[in-house]
Parts: sequence; structure tokens; C-alpha cells
Amino acid sequence: MIARTSPTSARIDQWMWSVRLTSSRPDAAAACRAGRVRINGNLAKPSSAVVVGDRIEARLGDRERIVEVTRLIVKRVGAAVAVDCYTDFSPPPPERNAQPAFAQRDPGAGRPTKRDRRRIDRLRGR
Repeated sequence: MIARTSPTSARIDQWMWSVRLTSSRPDAAAACRAGRVRINGNLAKPSSAVVVGDRIEARLGDRERIVEVTRLIVKRVGAAVAVDCYTDFSPPPPERNAQPAFAQRDPGAGRPTKRDRRRIDRLRGR
């Protein structure tokens, strides 16, 4: 019988996907290639290795994530298990605007008239 040991290192793109920081491994790799992921302050390539104790800073979407690796995994796990694999030092997420980005028409008002379309274009800066 072969005894399985825990890995001593893991690829950053695989680890970020496994602990659910990104929704897919290609997304994690793209973030690394775009220069939005750092390991201990150094830019990370998708194949960069992470070990327990590494500090990962990643700009994912409109949010800055800062985590410290506490456990290495290479397969995707449930959210309850994933949060045990890192310590989160991220700032709170940005507040969402309660007001819509642009004016919305009342339901049942029909299509905008030509005059309405001109006003919308002016509002959008066209």
C-alpha cells in the first residue's frame, strides 16, 4: 500500500482555484499573467510554487485579496474546507451603490421616444 503524504508545494494558479479565490483555474492563471498576483511581494507566474506561510496578494475583480497559506491542497474542495487553508487579511469588500448606474424607465412605459434617447445619450456623454 502506498502512503500518501501532503504536498510540500503547489502551483499558485491551482491553489487559488482549489481554495475558491477564483472560479476557475484559467482565471487564476490569467490573473497571474496580468501581474495581479504577488507571492511575498514578488510577481507570480501561474507555475510559481507556494508553500505554507506564503503571503499572497491578488487583485481579483474590484477586490484586493490578501491571504496567508496555512495548508496546501491541489484539488478543489468545499467552501467550508477551503477557508481552513488560508488566513484572510483582506480589507472589507467595497460598498455597493444602492442607486442604479443610470436612470431606469418605469415598468410598462414602453420604448423610449427619440427625445428620450437624445436625453439618455447626453446623460452618457455621447
